[in-house]
Amino acid sequence: MGGAAEKARFYLERAAPELREFEEKEIFTKEIRSLVVKRSDYEHLILSPGTKPTDFLSYISWETSLDRLRAKRCARLKIRNSSSHASQARTFNIFERAVNKHPGSLQLWFAYLDFAASVKATKRWNRIATRAIRLHPSESSLWALAGRRAAKAGDMEKARAHYLRGCRFCTTEPDLWVEYARCEMEWLQKIEAKKAGKGVRKGVNPVEAIKDTETLQEGDVIEFDEEDSEDEDMDGELMLPDPDAEGADGKPKKKKVMTEEETRKIEQSPALSGAIPMAIFDIARKQQFFGARAAEMFFDMFAQFGGVSSQERIVGHVLGAMQELYPGHACTVSCWIRQPVVGVNALSVEFPKALREVLARLKKGLEETNDKKALVEKMVSWFDGVLAVDGLDEGIKMVLQHTKGSLEQQVAN
Repeated sequence: MGGAAEKARFYLERAAPELREFEEKEIFTKEIRSLVVKRSDYEHLILSPGTKPTDFLSYISWETSLDRLRAKRCARLKIRNSSSHASQARTFNIFERAVNKHPGSLQLWFAYLDFAASVKATKRWNRIATRAIRLHPSESSLWALAGRRAAKAGDMEKARAHYLRGCRFCTTEPDLWVEYARCEMEWLQKIEAKKAGKGVRKGVNPVEAIKDTETLQEGDVIEFDEEDSEDEDMDGELMLPDPDAEGADGKPKKKKVMTEEETRKIEQSPALSGAIPMAIFDIARKQQFFGARAAEMFFDMFAQFGGVSSQERIVGHVLGAMQELYPGHACTVSCWIRQPVVGVNALSVEFPKALREVLARLKKGLEETNDKKALVEKMVSWFDGVLAVDGLDEGIKMVLQHTKGSLEQQVAN
């Protein structure tokens, strides 16, 4: 225990300058002694042989709460020359000691990433994520977190690289594959908004804004069918102008105005018609995790993107594969029953007509399914979701509640 005491004293001495600053500026006065005692207790705790990841997290939580209290007191006392740099550096140091001692704890890695993101330490976040993924390459949530962060920053090329590499390791569960397809659907949603002129700077052609969003990625590329090859020229390159190309004099060329032919090719690009999400689904079909439940996860996710024009085509593609591979399965029949309301707002005038088709399919589906109980549970759960929509028509509520009660009674009997 002598070694642990010496290490604890070493880390406590490193925090001494900050404590002197607190005392000199009267941010903390009488509390200094209690702060030292508390920090000493935590240091001895995490340096003991039987330490747990939760011990480090408790220490970090105390440090962050102390820094928040410091910031509040500085604001009240109007002290402007006191920053949180020392506290952040100490917290990062505690996290480093934590992940070095417990590299297998995903809870610590996620907390470390959350803290780095909260203080906007982007470069450090990237380094932490790289280390975590190298230690846990089969953890789909880490790959999804990295991909989603890159996509949120507007770097779809990097996001796709994360998802594609992650899918090579995560072949036992569908979660990452579904998240990758979700990311592509969100990208399509943004493209649809740009085509409509939303989020585009004044004076910028929406189609040119779409072109700037697309990136040609080398290496990790999802290949399309041969029928999509007409979107390429004789050399196999996409027919897109390069505004950054240099001329013969070494100076950048003037921005080339897009011709009608080039504009048409962009609008007919397979990427804009939902080819990438469908390709992800098709490749997922070849993985060992794929089954009726995995296909239903894809269907439910695609059904959430009503603003994407290619949604009907994508959903139909998934449902067709399910009917081919798993006819009569409760997941397949459930998706087939709900297909008419995909992309239809529950508060719109089109919903009653679509719901009528759903109820007609429900009657037929109950006769064709090979697991009636599972199908009823899925439909009851779906009815509950629709009934929870605020502002739903009272007549529709009555129909859904009556149908739900009938289904539950059938299962009970």
